[in-house]
Amino acid sequence: MKNTLVIFSTIIISFKGISQEKKIDSTSTKQISEVVVTGQFTPQSIKKSVFNVRLITAKDIQNLAANNLSDVLSQYLNITVRPSGTDGRSTVSLFGLDAQYFKILVDNVPLVNEAGLGNNTDLSQINLNDIDQIEIVEGSMGVSHGANAVSGVLNIVTKKSSSAKWTISATTQEETVKEEFEFFDKGRHIQSLKLSHAIADNWFVSLGANRTDFQGFLDDKKGKNYDENDKMRGFKWLPKEQLNTTGLVSYRKNDFNVFYKFEYLDENLDFYNSTVQSGYNTQLGSYRYAEDKRYSVNRYFHNLNSIGKIFSKLNYNVSVSHQKQARNIEDFKYYLKTRTEGNNEIVKDQSMEVLYSTGTLSNFFSDKKIDLQLGYEIVNNKGFALVQEANNYFVPIAKTLENYDFFVSSEIKATEKFSIRPGMRFSAQSKFKNQYASSLGLRYLFEKGIELRTSYGNSFRTPTFEELYYKFINDSHSYIGNEKLIPETSTSYEVSVKKTTFLESNLQISNTFSGSFLDVNDRIDMALIRINTDGIREYQFINISKYRMWNFSTMNQFKRDNWTVNLGASLIGISQKIENLVFASNEKYLYSFNLNSSISYTIPKLKTTLSTYYKLNGKSQQFIEGNSEYIISNIDSSSWLDASIRKTFFKDKLETTLGARNLLNVTSINQTKTNESAGHATTSQIMLAYGRSYFLKVTYNLNF
Repeated sequence: MKNTLVIFSTIIISFKGISQEKKIDSTSTKQISEVVVTGQFTPQSIKKSVFNVRLITAKDIQNLAANNLSDVLSQYLNITVRPSGTDGRSTVSLFGLDAQYFKILVDNVPLVNEAGLGNNTDLSQINLNDIDQIEIVEGSMGVSHGANAVSGVLNIVTKKSSSAKWTISATTQEETVKEEFEFFDKGRHIQSLKLSHAIADNWFVSLGANRTDFQGFLDDKKGKNYDENDKMRGFKWLPKEQLNTTGLVSYRKNDFNVFYKFEYLDENLDFYNSTVQSGYNTQLGSYRYAEDKRYSVNRYFHNLNSIGKIFSKLNYNVSVSHQKQARNIEDFKYYLKTRTEGNNEIVKDQSMEVLYSTGTLSNFFSDKKIDLQLGYEIVNNKGFALVQEANNYFVPIAKTLENYDFFVSSEIKATEKFSIRPGMRFSAQSKFKNQYASSLGLRYLFEKGIELRTSYGNSFRTPTFEELYYKFINDSHSYIGNEKLIPETSTSYEVSVKKTTFLESNLQISNTFSGSFLDVNDRIDMALIRINTDGIREYQFINISKYRMWNFSTMNQFKRDNWTVNLGASLIGISQKIENLVFASNEKYLYSFNLNSSISYTIPKLKTTLSTYYKLNGKSQQFIEGNSEYIISNIDSSSWLDASIRKTFFKDKLETTLGARNLLNVTSINQTKTNESAGHATTSQIMLAYGRSYFLKVTYNLNF
């Protein structure tokens, strides 16, 4: 409560300063124009955008010494990052909706993973070496970005040019994992190398490679070579090694721009079984071994994009992409005495291969007060998964899902201050009924730097490959997919007010207040459909739930000279009707409060920047399935504090960043639920992090 009062007191004070503000023309060159591309007809400033676009800058990424997207989004308001030490994945939820509703793009192209396209993305697999900026739009973006852009989109804009003819950048980063650190053996070790070359005035080429070696987190575990059968073998957080390589070739001349981008990801995650077994044969005698696994992920990403003019007038933007991500599982015996592997067997567990293309045409009218955009999207998804039938029998499932979308959008500048943005999309689906999306955005610029934006949108989410074809059957439970699922539909509303104030003291204040409402129908859940005569609980994915969310948030930025301060807060209410064919949940609203802030101070003479980032994830509640009813589960709050010092040397050729993540040493939080039959509460632990860690990042930049 004290934190809330501080924030709102600061906001009131900032608005009180309006009476003393310095009058500045809106076209003044003193105002920095931040250019965005997500959801726009052409790149334009944030102020001109009808959508409320939020930026994560390259400077924020540098200050956090972030290596992947998970390192960054953990500090973002309304977003919750859920890392897992057991499978190595980090996923994201926005407004309480998981990663199936939030779309991640790279240069406006959705990024593939083994379970989907643009959704269910593992944040730890997205490297940030080539990032120019990250753009986030909250709310329905179904018209411009199609299926599954229900809660919002995140677009990673990569670098495609350089002011220098040659650029060489080499980075090494060493990071502790709580108290655990040794060179090569413990901790987190990162190396990267990037080379770029501007050829003449038109061509640009870049190559990059990044290696991340996470040696796992032991905590109270004994590691890979421990040979006692007391469940102490293995790791709390599994070791993982990643190699990312990227390549880019771009050509730009006048109004024509084309680039080809390539990326390859190779990831290995090692699972060490806590159970140690004994064996005997004539060659080895008595020996001990463990049944271990290795998960291997490979991703290929190709994207060819062209921007230019046809018929000397029309603006076009076309992307063609081929992507594939596959996960293999290697089962083997690890012999503890000889420290060797045997009986290795590799099977393909999941994969997704995608042919994707999207394109737009705009600038149909000479009158700049109105613009029209026509677009298309073509998606061909080839999915594969092994599913488990009864008696531990695995069956391969391979299916192809396609959609052909067409959309139209218009931007009408009714006056210099008032803009209207209507849009519609039609999606022809190979598996489901045809789907539709629509939107309407309004922007009005008042006097004294006040900007008003409102939007309406309806969208849809198509069932995932898992929801359609998943199957797992054992002696006590069965979980199966459902090929008869229909797409979910959603409606969202948003309104935001932004006020920018310039004071004579050189203090620049930006205050944003926003509210939103989201309603999801035909929501897909894994539901209990029956308990058969043998007592086996049978579950199936069905369209049965409803979801409603409202959100009020505020974001405030204060800039003066070398100081930048950000304060944000949000209150979210979520109502769900979760039901199965046996019982249903209460539809009352459950609330959560979030808070974030950051402070950055630059010392020009020392070429040093000091930064701190703080995030509070407030206490939350959710309904979970009990034996005979849905019960409320309480999840404790958690706080995240990161800090860093970044300094450059030798005319900015050498850059060092020293800092700490998770200074408050968060590891796990309590999840409490009430046992409705016994009448008492039980508590379990949710693993969030491995505790406080320290890092040192050193980058050498050579430009000539």
